Amino acid sequence: MASDSKMHTFEEVAKHNKTKDCWLIISGKVYDVTPFMDDHPGGDEVLLSATGKDATNDFEDVGHSDDAREMMEKYYIGDIDSKTVPAKRTYIPPQQTPYNPDKTPEFVIKILQFLLPLLILGLAIAVRNYTKKE
Repeated sequence: MASDSKMHTFEEVAKHNKTKDCWLIISGKVYDVTPFMDDHPGGDEVLLSATGKDATNDFEDVGHSDDAREMMEKYYIGDIDSKTVPAKRTYIPPQQTPYNPDKTPEFVIKILQFLLPLLILGLAIAVRNYTKKE
């Protein structure tokens, strides 16, 4: 670990959120994990999902080994300026496609869900009676 640690702002660290340039904040320290992306047992997606936020909880929840914690030292590049870290991250829900993209009124769909099986049943009974030999 370097003896003189550089202070990084949250905005600066948040910019490094790509596979070829990935920084993480864990326990108030900043790590450049770019060289480790291909070697991470959970894959690079796990590391990328922890960018742009304080990843301490994500890191601790997994239960990393002592070896993994020692390995982190070679990726250490400085400390985070705690004043620049947002108190709470704004949740942006993913965009979802609407259930009814053609804008058909929902009551029509409900009626069809009820009437269509009855129509099929009636058709089956009519065919059976028509083809039945007496």
